Amino acid sequence: MLISMVETELEKRKSEDSYARQFKGQSHFFGYEGRCGLPTNFDSTYCYALGYGAGGLLHSGKTGLISSVGCLDAPVEQWTVGGTALTSLMDVERRHGKFKPVIKKAMVELESAPFRKFASMRDEWAVKNRYISPGPIQFIGAGSNDISKTLLLELGIQA
Repeated sequence: MLISMVETELEKRKSEDSYARQFKGQSHFFGYEGRCGLPTNFDSTYCYALGYGAGGLLHSGKTGLISSVGCLDAPVEQWTVGGTALTSLMDVERRHGKFKPVIKKAMVELESAPFRKFASMRDEWAVKNRYISPGPIQFIGAGSNDISKTLLLELGIQA
């Protein structure tokens, strides 16, 4: 809306010969960024490892791979960093009448441990607040080094 208003004003000024430059507004959607907290140490270390892996793949001339990190339930020193073939993440879908290669949609797996945990708590959560948050400052203190509950459930570490 702001960009549209600026464009309207600048067009008016151009018609009055008081503005002769070009304007091309570029917006950004702050959806996730605007409604999430700071990353935990785990999040930061994981993203650093992904970036390190991407740099290693690029330096080695490996293409068609996406950086991946494994053994996330272990201490950082035991994590494995490597590459996963991008094609292994792809599927073919019909879009606008044509078949196109696309990254598979990540659907909620109804038999997964995280969803089963949610389903077991759904009735209680409908009436009681059970929100868990390490707080606004997540680099130190309780919870700063915790692995997310969802990941622990996916790895079969937590019931």
